Amino acid sequence: MVPVFSGRQVHVSGVTDTEEERIKEAAAYIAQRNLLASEEGIITSKQSTASKQSTASKQSRASKQSVESKQAMSTFQQEETFEKKSRKVAIREKAERLSLRKTLEETEAYHAKLNEDHLLHAPEFIIKLRSHTVWEKENVKLHCSVAGWPEPRVTWYKNQVPINVHANPGKYIIESRYGMHTLEINACDFEDTAQYRASAMNVKGELSAYASVVVKRYKGEFDETRFHAGASTMPLSFAVTPYGYASKFEIHFDDKFDVSFGREGETMSLGCRVVITPDIKHFQPEIQWYRNGAPVSPSKWVQTSWSGERATLTFSHLNKEDEGLYTIRVQMGEYYEQYSAYVFVRDADAEIEGAPAAPLDVVCLEANKDYIIISWKQPAIDGGSPILGYFIDKCEVGTESWSQCNDTPVKFARFPVTGLIEGRSYIFRVRAVNKTGIGLPSRVSEPVAALDPAEKARLKSRPSAPWTGQIIVTEEEPSEGIVPGPPTDLSVTEATRSYVVLSWKPPGQRGHEGIMYFVEKCEAGTENWQRVNTELPVKSPRFALFDLAEGKSYCFRVRCSNSAGVGEPSEATEVTMVGDKLDIPKAPGKIIPSRNTDTSVVVTWEESRDAKELVGYYIESSVVGSGKWEPCNNNPVKGSRFTCHGLVTGQSYIFRVRAVNAAGLSEYSQDSEAIEVKAAIAAPSPPYGITCLESYRDSMVLGWKQPDKTGGAEITGYYVNYREVIGGVPGKWREANIKAVSDEAYKISDLKENMVYQFQVAAMNIAGLGVPSAVSECFKCEEWTIAVPGPPQGLKYSEVRKDSLVLHWKPPIHSGRTPVTGYFVDMKEASAKDDQWRGLNKAAIKNIYLKVRGLKESVSYVFRVRAINQAGVGKPSDLAGPVVAETHPGTKEVVVHVDDDGVISLNFECDQMSPKSEFIWSKDYVSTEDSTRLEVDSKGNKTKITFKDLGMDDLGIYSCDVTDTDGIASSYLIDEEELKRLLALSQEHKFPVVPVKSELAVEILEKGQVRFWMQAEKLSGNAKVNYIFNEREIFEGPKYKMHIDRNTGIIEMFMEKLQDDDEGTYTFELHDGKATNHSTLVLIGDVYKKLQKEAEFQRQEWIRKQGPHFAEYLSWEVTGDCNVLLKCKVANIKKETHIVWYKDEREISVDEKHDFKDGICTLLITEFSKKDAGIYEVILKDDRGKDKSRLKLVDEAFKELITEVCKKIALSATDLKIQSTAEGIRLYSFVTYYLDDLKVNWSHNGTAIKYSDRVKSGVTGEQIWLQINEPTPNDKGKYVMELFDGQTGHQKTVDLSGQEVPVLADRARVLGGLPDVVTIQEGKALNLTCNVWGDPSPEVSWLKNEKLLASDDHCNLKFEAGKTAYFTITDVTTADSGKYGLVVKNKYGSETSDFTVSVFIPEEEARKAALESQKGGKKAK
Repeated sequence: MVPVFSGRQVHVSGVTDTEEERIKEAAAYIAQRNLLASEEGIITSKQSTASKQSTASKQSRASKQSVESKQAMSTFQQEETFEKKSRKVAIREKAERLSLRKTLEETEAYHAKLNEDHLLHAPEFIIKLRSHTVWEKENVKLHCSVAGWPEPRVTWYKNQVPINVHANPGKYIIESRYGMHTLEINACDFEDTAQYRASAMNVKGELSAYASVVVKRYKGEFDETRFHAGASTMPLSFAVTPYGYASKFEIHFDDKFDVSFGREGETMSLGCRVVITPDIKHFQPEIQWYRNGAPVSPSKWVQTSWSGERATLTFSHLNKEDEGLYTIRVQMGEYYEQYSAYVFVRDADAEIEGAPAAPLDVVCLEANKDYIIISWKQPAIDGGSPILGYFIDKCEVGTESWSQCNDTPVKFARFPVTGLIEGRSYIFRVRAVNKTGIGLPSRVSEPVAALDPAEKARLKSRPSAPWTGQIIVTEEEPSEGIVPGPPTDLSVTEATRSYVVLSWKPPGQRGHEGIMYFVEKCEAGTENWQRVNTELPVKSPRFALFDLAEGKSYCFRVRCSNSAGVGEPSEATEVTMVGDKLDIPKAPGKIIPSRNTDTSVVVTWEESRDAKELVGYYIESSVVGSGKWEPCNNNPVKGSRFTCHGLVTGQSYIFRVRAVNAAGLSEYSQDSEAIEVKAAIAAPSPPYGITCLESYRDSMVLGWKQPDKTGGAEITGYYVNYREVIGGVPGKWREANIKAVSDEAYKISDLKENMVYQFQVAAMNIAGLGVPSAVSECFKCEEWTIAVPGPPQGLKYSEVRKDSLVLHWKPPIHSGRTPVTGYFVDMKEASAKDDQWRGLNKAAIKNIYLKVRGLKESVSYVFRVRAINQAGVGKPSDLAGPVVAETHPGTKEVVVHVDDDGVISLNFECDQMSPKSEFIWSKDYVSTEDSTRLEVDSKGNKTKITFKDLGMDDLGIYSCDVTDTDGIASSYLIDEEELKRLLALSQEHKFPVVPVKSELAVEILEKGQVRFWMQAEKLSGNAKVNYIFNEREIFEGPKYKMHIDRNTGIIEMFMEKLQDDDEGTYTFELHDGKATNHSTLVLIGDVYKKLQKEAEFQRQEWIRKQGPHFAEYLSWEVTGDCNVLLKCKVANIKKETHIVWYKDEREISVDEKHDFKDGICTLLITEFSKKDAGIYEVILKDDRGKDKSRLKLVDEAFKELITEVCKKIALSATDLKIQSTAEGIRLYSFVTYYLDDLKVNWSHNGTAIKYSDRVKSGVTGEQIWLQINEPTPNDKGKYVMELFDGQTGHQKTVDLSGQEVPVLADRARVLGGLPDVVTIQEGKALNLTCNVWGDPSPEVSWLKNEKLLASDDHCNLKFEAGKTAYFTITDVTTADSGKYGLVVKNKYGSETSDFTVSVFIPEEEARKAALESQKGGKKAK
């Protein structure tokens, strides 16, 4: 039996430190393989030499490594034949042969290095130049890569002329790095269009590469000054897109995410809307998110998305590892914009109260076959008691079974996990423990395999096997192994109180089979060596030892073993004491908090001294006096500066810091000094929007906008710099003003006429001078001839509310040829287009402020102002806004107050003041500081202005602004009406009166009682009333009853009856504290008599109403049918109550008896006329009494009624219609009925018609008509029928102007054939034929019940030859009953012929006949 095995001596790249060592190992591996192959003695291998490849490879310097490896391999690529020998002899001979050939090879390589000619070669372009087409003012780079030895020198040419970078500084930049050569051409123009050449030359020759550059003009707007400003000042992205055209991009972030706070386990989403203009289809930006400067990659914990408008970063399950500074970077072309904000992650609620928080950042530091070292970061919260240590859990990937790796807690934040299965992957987590209990576990680590790094690298790369042949070994001689030598470089790489990690290198003498290791230890000072891993040998050259006695010193050594035996031990390590070599860091020092924003504080500190392997720092804050500390961060931060967010504005805090490394957390630093949370004072941000407001021959007036951020302090001034621009090249900056400018405008003198200038502006406050603004556009200094005023300046807004705000501005610097006479204010929504500006004032206003009303809540607006003079309206100002119309929570308004002494004041209160805030009062938005009519008193967060003598001079708008706040302001308007109100209120407070709601009045009650009463606004419990009659006080008694209701303020006095001696003056005097009032009522003469009579009448009325009576007396009403209805309303009736009607004292018989259900009694008179005039009376009576009501309808009363009847009849008239008759045409209208009192007048074209035999007027029944016989063209025109009701004329008109006058012979008419009535049985067929006439032939239409009738299968309508009309119903039903009409019409007139169809059912008729006969029989009986 011949055993067969494959020789797989594993070679791992990356184990040795240098490339030469890896080459040597590769050569050794091949030598061992060929050695084993040569020992077979049965199979002869033949291999050929490849010397040509070796020679060619020597010519390339870049392939030096492969040359050496091929030289090593070529030693064994020769023909060899071995005879059958013993294994031992064969190995020895082969080893000698290898040693000899290796010496020869080294000699050859040495001589080759001495002969440089073998290495020299001419230049060669690896990467050649590429041609470019670019836009004007862009930069372009030409690249090439050159190889050769010696290293070639590269020279650049433009159109065969060498480029001199010194002749035009800044135009060309030439660089050479690691064989890559670059020519950069800045700010290309047309002259740069040329052929460019790169020439590479060395001692072996010269070689050139060519490329063309074509410069094109950009047609859009282009700000060339931005290229002079440098990349750092370019707010726009300008680049060539992948589609070949240049784009100028503006990148803005809207709806940005702010500093965010989350909790472990929650979800969170960070996002912002990215606005890129212009929007180029298919050219999307590159979006990248960063955390603490490192790119964020999508994972199961975090996902990114881009909708085309909004970029979002979503955390599906927050962990403390997610805490940090997040940045979104949006890149378009070569430039980008970015925005950052911090995310804080608080600890999840502990399952056990008082347990520590979860550790974080669990990672694998090192992995091999025997163990994996896990590290983590300690949490910031220990639960209130020190952390005793940590438990490490492991879980094999693919399972859900967690097992604890250590029995006792470890304090050091690194731990080697043993007991792993080689080749399997694991995940880990860590839990902290204190005396209360075990906290929540950390986030699990990434999976890691229990493999040596070399094996892991081999599995990742998966190279093909270097040799796949079989080695056949005979058993004639037993194989003899080689006992491995001792390991080398043994050292202690890590030592803690819990474990020690040893590391060493495998021995050089190891044989061809794998080796394992045994680790031994002994206490220092002894030679008592003990084997540590007796049962399980170590497979990797690293090992972790546990169970060592803390505080004792040990030495360690390692032995190698294989099948041949155990080798000699390595050299022992130096004495190592068991304990943490890494010390806990010292506490940081000098904790200095400083103001940042109104919710954050910047904390700085001195880093811990001599700290090793520092992980970071934890910062804690505490409200002064609370004694409770809260963590400011849950992920250690590096450096010595941190911004603590989420603090309460106006609250005072102290801070402390401690450092952390793997050994643990340091002691707390000393507490910082207390600091109040409020916005810090910093230098202002740069101004912006520099514009030229006015230009002269030797001077220019500049304007700019105030910085967006004032740094928390008032801007104290501005400094302006300018420079000349000649031929597009800017010169040096010069100072325009030595003394700071207070306004946002400045006139720069001593300039050169027709010279181009650029400007910069820097703002200053008490913190210092801010960063200068971006460089302005180029402005030419020349005389302007503009007649209209320039744009107004300094737009700002205040008193922002949900529906209003106040807009302020300053007059323009340049007023034009004539003074400014007014201003126009425009407004639009911020998102609206420029064509949607809306003017707020039709006429120019002279004020430099305007209160804008009618805003929509939560809508963002922008504003602009234009000035006007006699020459016209100037350019609009810069925009103010956008500003959102909203009333901030807690907003307060100015309140007017009048004290008890009548002093009038305006009061304002602010709860959001800072220590530096001040109240500033103004009248009509001009400061009142020097006013002699006002006194200002401010204390704390309250202020008021008091008017010394309020009068007409004080009319205006009074506003109060609070400095150093977010625009808090309010105003109050005092106009003439308000002035009168305040003065009256002041008078009332000086001389108080009891306010009266109702003055003294008298009323008659139901039974004729008299009630005197008045009502005060408010009465206290001590209020008193004196009752005065004719200057004598009266008191309560049989005649007078008094009552006071202090809750409602009603004061009453009652009298049963008014007698003659009660005539006089009544007065109620009110006394309530020091306030008094009175009210008087005079009852004398006719006034008293009328009141006395009314009281008696009410008494009699009450008596009358005890029986049946009329609640409403008899009256008349004309109905819609033109009838007269007499009606009255009765009350207090019963069944026995009778009602009788009379006319002229004659009883009227009424057919129906009234049931009184609705309390209304009526008498209907139809077709009312003169015969119905008279006196009508109705009597209501029963056993309780009677009541009567009379109505006179005679004389004027009758005329009034008949006029109303005529009016109703006139209103019932229908529109005038035209009817053709045999004699001519007839105009007619119908009324409900006709009365002779209704006068009818006809007119033609505004002239009354004179009646004759040809033109007649009359009334037939309800028809009022005008007959025109034999009409002529003169009869065309407008006809008016006027119905006069005695007071008003009611007209109906018809116009014959557009119609031809009909000729009798040609007019459309019905000649005959239709009956008036058709009675037909159901189910029969009805056929009617009618002859018509007209020239031209008439149009025929049919009507049913005055509605147009259409032909169908049931009702067939035909008209033939223009003369005959057919009407057919195939199967008559009762639904066909109705009134039908045939209408014929042509241009001369129309005519309608009506007939009625009645459908009967025989059975129904028979039944009706039988019923009639029965009724007749009963009557006969």
